[in-house]
This record gives sequence, structure tokens and C-alpha cells, in this order.
Amino acid sequence: MNVFQMDILAAEKIFYSGECQSLVIPTMDGSYGIQANHRNMIAAIVPGMLKFTDPQGKTGIAAVSEGLIKVENNRVLLLVDSIERPEEIDENRARKSAEQAKEIILQKKSLQVHHLAQAQMARAINRLRVKRQEDNQ
Repeated sequence: MNVFQMDILAAEKIFYSGECQSLVIPTMDGSYGIQANHRNMIAAIVPGMLKFTDPQGKTGIAAVSEGLIKVENNRVLLLVDSIERPEEIDENRARKSAEQAKEIILQKKSLQVHHLAQAQMARAINRLRVKRQEDNQ
């Protein structure tokens, strides 16, 4: 079994540090997969669902926000603003956040406010999607 070292760090916590078999991250170009001995790279991460498989074959998922990934010499460093396991997501709070963002978007305020509301909505929808994924497993 081929593995690589992976560290996933959020602003407020260390999410994961250890060996990993595979990782799938959301990028601007879609989902991107990483396995052992992947080529060196740096990429931007967008809000979405992260999936990884540990050395024992157990799969984990999480909702991630914006961030960066660096792959170098069979080591992966993932830096994100926030990351949440499905059980950490409050579905009602995420739903309210999406509704608030929708209201702001419909009010047609400044372009800056519009972009912030779009980001808020993307994060809320992503959190709901990850929470539902857990419920289906």
C-alpha cells in the first residue's frame, strides 16, 4: 500500500496529521485527486467537499472553505480557512446562513457586498451537502 504524509490545517485547529492513501479536493477546475508519489504542485482550494482515505482504508469527508494545497516530495500540506466534519455541522444554522445570503443578493447592494453574500451562500450550501452525504452513508 502506497501512502503519503498529509497535514490538514485550519485557522482554528489541526484537522488531520498522518499518513493517507488518497485525497480528493475541490479546486476551481473541479475535483482533484492525489495519491502517493504525486507530482509536486500548488493549487487553490474552493469551498466544497474533501474526501480522504486513511492507511486502514477508512474514508472521511469534510466541508472545506477556501485555501491552498501544496504537494511536495510525497507530502501534502492543506491550509484552509475552515474545515468541518459532517457531525460538526449544524444543519439549521447552515440553512439560515444560506437564506440570509440569498436575501442580501436579492437586495442588489454593492458589488463587494454581493460577492461576500455569494461566498456565504456557497459555504452554507456546501456545509448542507456534506451533512447530507454523511446521512446517506
